[in-house]
Amino acid sequence: MAATAVRYLRSAGAPTSAAAPATAPQRPALRAVRDDERAPLDPAEFRDVLGHFASGVTVITAPEPESTESAEGAAGPAGFACQSFASLSLDPPLVTFMVARTSTTWPRIARAGVFCVNILGAEQGPLCRQFAVSGADKFAGVRHTPAPATGSPRLAETPAWIDCTIQAVHTGGDHLIVVGRVDALGTDPAAAGAGPLLFHRGAFGGFGAR
Repeated sequence: MAATAVRYLRSAGAPTSAAAPATAPQRPALRAVRDDERAPLDPAEFRDVLGHFASGVTVITAPEPESTESAEGAAGPAGFACQSFASLSLDPPLVTFMVARTSTTWPRIARAGVFCVNILGAEQGPLCRQFAVSGADKFAGVRHTPAPATGSPRLAETPAWIDCTIQAVHTGGDHLIVVGRVDALGTDPAAAGAGPLLFHRGAFGGFGAR
Protein backbone atom coordinates (compact mmCIF):
# COMPACT_ATOMS: atom_id res chain seq x y z
CA MET A 1 0.00 0.00 0.00
CA ALA A 2 2.80 2.42 0.94
CA ALA A 3 4.74 1.69 -2.25
CA THR A 4 1.63 2.30 -4.32
CA ALA A 5 1.06 5.66 -2.64
CA VAL A 6 4.68 6.70 -3.23
CA ARG A 7 4.45 5.81 -6.93
CA TYR A 8 1.26 7.87 -7.23
CA LEU A 9 2.77 10.91 -5.50
CA ARG A 10 5.88 10.76 -7.65
CA SER A 11 3.80 10.57 -10.84
CA ALA A 12 1.84 13.61 -9.63
CA GLY A 13 5.00 15.56 -8.88
CA ALA A 14 4.32 15.79 -5.13
CA PRO A 15 7.02 15.50 -2.44
CA THR A 16 7.34 12.06 -0.87
CA SER A 17 9.71 12.69 2.06
CA ALA A 18 8.54 12.54 5.64
CA ALA A 19 9.54 16.20 6.09
CA ALA A 20 6.98 17.38 3.60
CA PRO A 21 3.93 15.11 3.81
CA ALA A 22 1.42 15.45 1.01
CA THR A 23 -2.12 16.46 1.79
CA ALA A 24 -4.77 14.39 0.05
CA PRO A 25 -7.28 16.48 -1.90
CA GLN A 26 -10.82 16.67 -0.60
CA ARG A 27 -13.17 14.30 -2.35
CA PRO A 28 -16.94 14.64 -2.58
CA ALA A 29 -18.91 12.32 -0.36
CA LEU A 30 -20.18 9.24 -2.19
CA ARG A 31 -23.56 7.67 -1.57
CA ALA A 32 -25.76 5.06 -3.16
CA VAL A 33 -28.52 6.08 -5.55
CA ARG A 34 -31.91 5.56 -3.99
CA ASP A 35 -34.58 3.61 -5.87
CA ASP A 36 -36.84 6.67 -6.01
CA GLU A 37 -34.07 8.62 -7.77
CA ARG A 38 -33.77 6.24 -10.70
CA ALA A 39 -35.59 7.17 -13.89
CA PRO A 40 -38.54 4.82 -14.47
CA LEU A 41 -37.91 2.43 -17.36
CA ASP A 42 -40.43 -0.08 -18.64
CA PRO A 43 -38.68 -3.23 -19.95
CA ALA A 44 -41.29 -3.63 -22.70
CA GLU A 45 -40.70 -0.07 -23.87
CA PHE A 46 -36.94 -0.62 -23.74
CA ARG A 47 -37.24 -3.65 -26.05
CA ASP A 48 -39.64 -1.84 -28.38
CA VAL A 49 -37.45 1.22 -28.80
CA LEU A 50 -34.22 -0.74 -29.23
CA GLY A 51 -36.01 -3.03 -31.67
CA HIS A 52 -35.97 -0.21 -34.22
CA PHE A 53 -32.25 -0.79 -34.63
CA ALA A 54 -31.85 -3.36 -37.41
CA SER A 55 -29.01 -5.83 -36.91
CA GLY A 56 -27.40 -8.70 -38.70
CA VAL A 57 -27.80 -12.23 -37.38
CA THR A 58 -25.09 -14.75 -36.53
CA VAL A 59 -24.70 -18.20 -35.05
CA ILE A 60 -21.86 -18.51 -32.55
CA THR A 61 -20.43 -22.02 -32.45
CA ALA A 62 -17.72 -23.80 -30.49
CA PRO A 63 -16.25 -27.30 -30.67
CA GLU A 64 -16.75 -29.92 -28.03
CA PRO A 65 -14.20 -29.14 -25.30
CA GLU A 66 -11.54 -31.69 -24.40
CA SER A 67 -13.50 -32.40 -21.21
CA THR A 68 -17.03 -33.45 -22.20
CA GLU A 69 -18.33 -32.95 -18.67
CA SER A 70 -20.43 -29.82 -18.37
CA ALA A 71 -22.98 -28.30 -16.05
CA GLU A 72 -25.75 -29.44 -18.39
CA GLY A 73 -24.30 -32.89 -19.02
CA ALA A 74 -24.26 -32.02 -22.74
CA ALA A 75 -21.66 -33.22 -25.21
CA GLY A 76 -20.82 -32.33 -28.78
CA PRO A 77 -20.41 -28.89 -30.32
CA ALA A 78 -22.23 -25.86 -28.92
CA GLY A 79 -24.00 -23.02 -30.68
CA PHE A 80 -26.59 -20.29 -30.28
CA ALA A 81 -28.23 -17.59 -32.40
CA CYS A 82 -26.81 -14.14 -31.69
CA GLN A 83 -27.66 -10.70 -33.05
CA SER A 84 -25.48 -8.81 -30.55
CA PHE A 85 -22.29 -9.09 -32.55
CA ALA A 86 -19.89 -6.39 -33.78
CA SER A 87 -16.36 -5.76 -34.97
CA LEU A 88 -14.27 -4.16 -32.24
CA SER A 89 -10.68 -3.53 -33.32
CA LEU A 90 -8.55 -3.71 -36.46
CA ASP A 91 -5.16 -3.81 -34.73
CA PRO A 92 -5.22 -6.27 -33.11
CA PRO A 93 -8.17 -7.85 -34.95
CA LEU A 94 -10.93 -8.22 -32.36
CA VAL A 95 -14.67 -8.90 -32.48
CA THR A 96 -17.26 -9.00 -29.72
CA PHE A 97 -20.59 -10.58 -28.97
CA MET A 98 -22.97 -10.39 -26.04
CA VAL A 99 -24.63 -13.36 -24.36
CA ALA A 100 -27.13 -13.58 -21.50
CA ARG A 101 -25.60 -14.61 -18.19
CA THR A 102 -28.38 -17.20 -17.92
CA SER A 103 -27.38 -18.91 -21.17
CA THR A 104 -26.80 -22.64 -20.86
CA THR A 105 -24.71 -22.66 -24.05
CA TRP A 106 -22.21 -20.04 -22.95
CA PRO A 107 -20.48 -22.21 -20.30
CA ARG A 108 -19.69 -24.78 -23.01
CA ILE A 109 -18.25 -22.09 -25.29
CA ALA A 110 -16.24 -20.67 -22.40
CA ARG A 111 -14.91 -24.13 -21.60
CA ALA A 112 -13.80 -24.59 -25.21
CA GLY A 113 -12.06 -21.20 -25.14
CA VAL A 114 -12.71 -20.59 -28.84
CA PHE A 115 -15.63 -19.83 -31.13
CA CYS A 116 -16.64 -19.23 -34.72
CA VAL A 117 -19.01 -16.46 -35.80
CA ASN A 118 -21.20 -17.67 -38.67
CA ILE A 119 -22.81 -14.67 -40.40
CA LEU A 120 -26.17 -15.75 -41.79
CA GLY A 121 -27.56 -15.03 -45.22
CA ALA A 122 -31.00 -13.80 -46.23
CA GLU A 123 -32.45 -17.30 -46.69
CA GLN A 124 -31.17 -18.71 -43.40
CA GLY A 125 -33.97 -17.61 -41.08
CA PRO A 126 -34.93 -21.25 -40.36
CA LEU A 127 -31.31 -22.01 -39.43
CA CYS A 128 -31.34 -19.08 -37.00
CA ARG A 129 -34.55 -20.33 -35.40
CA GLN A 130 -33.05 -23.80 -35.01
CA PHE A 131 -30.13 -22.39 -33.03
CA ALA A 132 -32.42 -20.16 -30.99
CA VAL A 133 -34.29 -23.11 -29.48
CA SER A 134 -33.15 -24.26 -26.05
CA GLY A 135 -32.90 -27.91 -25.11
CA ALA A 136 -32.90 -29.32 -28.66
CA ASP A 137 -30.18 -30.82 -30.85
CA LYS A 138 -29.33 -27.60 -32.65
CA PHE A 139 -26.92 -29.29 -35.04
CA ALA A 140 -29.40 -31.92 -36.27
CA GLY A 141 -29.28 -31.97 -40.06
CA VAL A 142 -26.90 -28.98 -40.19
CA ARG A 143 -23.86 -29.44 -42.41
CA HIS A 144 -20.65 -28.01 -41.00
CA THR A 145 -16.89 -28.36 -41.19
CA PRO A 146 -14.16 -27.46 -38.69
CA ALA A 147 -12.95 -23.87 -38.91
CA PRO A 148 -9.22 -23.87 -39.77
CA ALA A 149 -7.77 -22.29 -36.62
CA THR A 150 -9.95 -23.49 -33.75
CA GLY A 151 -11.98 -26.40 -35.10
CA SER A 152 -15.24 -24.64 -34.22
CA PRO A 153 -18.17 -25.62 -36.47
CA ARG A 154 -18.22 -23.58 -39.65
CA LEU A 155 -21.79 -23.81 -40.91
CA ALA A 156 -22.34 -24.57 -44.57
CA GLU A 157 -23.60 -21.92 -47.00
CA THR A 158 -23.10 -18.95 -44.69
CA PRO A 159 -21.87 -15.77 -46.41
CA ALA A 160 -18.97 -15.25 -44.00
CA TRP A 161 -17.27 -16.76 -40.96
CA ILE A 162 -14.81 -15.52 -38.33
CA ASP A 163 -12.71 -17.99 -36.33
CA CYS A 164 -11.67 -16.69 -32.89
CA THR A 165 -9.99 -17.35 -29.57
CA ILE A 166 -11.62 -15.87 -26.47
CA GLN A 167 -9.43 -12.99 -25.26
CA ALA A 168 -11.55 -11.38 -22.52
CA VAL A 169 -14.98 -11.52 -20.91
CA HIS A 170 -16.58 -8.51 -19.22
CA THR A 171 -19.80 -8.15 -17.27
CA GLY A 172 -22.51 -5.90 -18.67
CA GLY A 173 -25.63 -6.00 -16.51
CA ASP A 174 -27.54 -9.21 -17.20
CA HIS A 175 -25.23 -10.03 -20.14
CA LEU A 176 -21.58 -10.89 -20.67
CA ILE A 177 -19.43 -9.06 -23.21
CA VAL A 178 -17.15 -11.57 -24.92
CA VAL A 179 -14.10 -10.33 -26.82
CA GLY A 180 -12.48 -12.65 -29.33
CA ARG A 181 -9.19 -12.36 -31.17
CA VAL A 182 -9.57 -13.25 -34.84
CA ASP A 183 -7.39 -16.16 -35.92
CA ALA A 184 -8.89 -16.80 -39.36
CA LEU A 185 -11.82 -15.61 -41.46
CA GLY A 186 -13.34 -15.95 -44.88
CA THR A 187 -16.35 -15.62 -47.15
CA ASP A 188 -18.43 -17.74 -49.49
CA PRO A 189 -19.07 -15.55 -52.57
CA ALA A 190 -21.91 -17.78 -53.77
CA ALA A 191 -23.74 -17.53 -50.44
CA ALA A 192 -23.02 -13.83 -50.07
CA GLY A 193 -24.87 -13.05 -53.28
CA ALA A 194 -28.26 -13.45 -51.60
CA GLY A 195 -27.48 -10.66 -49.12
CA PRO A 196 -27.60 -10.65 -45.32
CA LEU A 197 -30.25 -11.86 -42.91
CA LEU A 198 -31.51 -8.89 -40.88
CA PHE A 199 -33.54 -8.71 -37.69
CA HIS A 200 -35.82 -5.74 -37.10
CA ARG A 201 -38.69 -5.27 -34.63
CA GLY A 202 -39.04 -8.97 -33.93
CA ALA A 203 -39.00 -10.17 -37.55
CA PHE A 204 -36.46 -11.33 -40.12
CA GLY A 205 -35.93 -9.45 -43.35
CA GLY A 206 -33.48 -8.80 -46.16
CA PHE A 207 -31.57 -5.87 -47.59
CA GLY A 208 -32.42 -3.80 -50.61
CA ALA A 209 -29.85 -1.30 -51.88
CA ARG A 210 -31.08 2.20 -52.75
